[in-house]
Amino acid sequence: MKKILFVVLLFISVQSFTQTIIQKDAEIETMVSEVNKDSLQSYIKKLVAFGTRNTLSTQTNPKRGIGAARNWVLSKFNSFAKNSEGRLTAFIDTTTLLPNGKRIDSTTLLGNVMAVLKGTDTADRRVFIISGHLDNMRSNVMDRINDAPGANDDGSGSAAVIECARIMSKHQFAATIIFVTVSGEEQGLLGAYYLANKAKKEGWQIEAVLNNDIMGSNNSNETNIIDNTKIRVFSEGLPAYETEKQAKLIRQMGWENDGKARQLARYIKEIGERYVANIEVKLVYRNDRFLRGGDHTPFVEQGFAAVRFTEMNENYTRQHQDVRIENNIEYGDVEQHIDYEYLRKNTAINLCNLANLAKAPPMPIEVKIETKRLSNYTQLSWKAPKTGLLKGYYILMRETTNAFWEKKIFTTTTSFQLPYSKDNYFFAVQSIGVDGNESLVVVPDINSK
Repeated sequence: MKKILFVVLLFISVQSFTQTIIQKDAEIETMVSEVNKDSLQSYIKKLVAFGTRNTLSTQTNPKRGIGAARNWVLSKFNSFAKNSEGRLTAFIDTTTLLPNGKRIDSTTLLGNVMAVLKGTDTADRRVFIISGHLDNMRSNVMDRINDAPGANDDGSGSAAVIECARIMSKHQFAATIIFVTVSGEEQGLLGAYYLANKAKKEGWQIEAVLNNDIMGSNNSNETNIIDNTKIRVFSEGLPAYETEKQAKLIRQMGWENDGKARQLARYIKEIGERYVANIEVKLVYRNDRFLRGGDHTPFVEQGFAAVRFTEMNENYTRQHQDVRIENNIEYGDVEQHIDYEYLRKNTAINLCNLANLAKAPPMPIEVKIETKRLSNYTQLSWKAPKTGLLKGYYILMRETTNAFWEKKIFTTTTSFQLPYSKDNYFFAVQSIGVDGNESLVVVPDINSK
């Protein structure tokens, strides 16, 4: 009897020792709990009430059109700034669009509504962006007069941006976070191109762009699937920026699935599912859907890590459609089709990822893998980031056929030898802050000297 008891106790002890404990940041948990369905609904109802938000619509009517919508978003950001102790500043960043023979037929003032939450570490130049597009369209993209509700496309993404700004503006982060509702998406991603080009020209250190577009409804037409437990995140594989310049190293290292956007997508899945219950982040390994485009693409083309959040099951009878009933089918992007619990969860995924990234220290630098000799061991080395308070680092590894990181090894050193062959696994390194917040991962470059 004593022998049996000993075996049972030993089994329980081993199970306890091997149990994986997920560490959560209490501050981030609190912020996630504050994401509010009623707030999200109030934002979307207000956006719909502007009648149309077409980029070409009136900018002088105080109650209707894209101009009134922009001013209202700005007023929301400014109201949040009052509780930010001076860290949040808001403005409308404008540029003049000339007729282009496509979707701009007259000189138009384009405006992106921006709220910048300045980081507390003045030496930390990192920037993280969350975006949605404020403009919308009817069946005819040039129709700037008649009503277009745009509740989901992209009232949902804009509402997520506003709600994240409301909650996060009350907290401090080492890095800077930008909340932006862009215009001109339906006219050709014009607001996003303007912002991405400006960021590149001015040398912004953008490390992640979370673009939200059509992420508040839970059902599809044709297949009639109804499900509010999955959200898609689209990410590019091979980099759009300087692909030919990087191609040789990508082929040599087998990094076809390890670009910056793809690493960001993996990070989003891990952190999102850590903090938000009853939601699965489904990674889609392409930059966007077929025949479609999104505001993350201009950032991808400039070499920034950018991804797109989109609902799992799209309903095309509610996108780019005049509101009507035709053949007993209801068309139109009206507010009644929004699932606010689903939108709450998707907004919370954005929030916890932004918070974890902005609280974490910067990524390690000069991460190298030694290849100058044959060995069944793997030698990694790196340097500490120039700013931030670190607890240590995680070394990540996975088999070459696995989509996700399988193992994490903690260390406080900047050099580590692993008893695994570099020929058989992929490796990466990420910084860990004193509160346990993880940076994005860095895959090692070759050190053959």
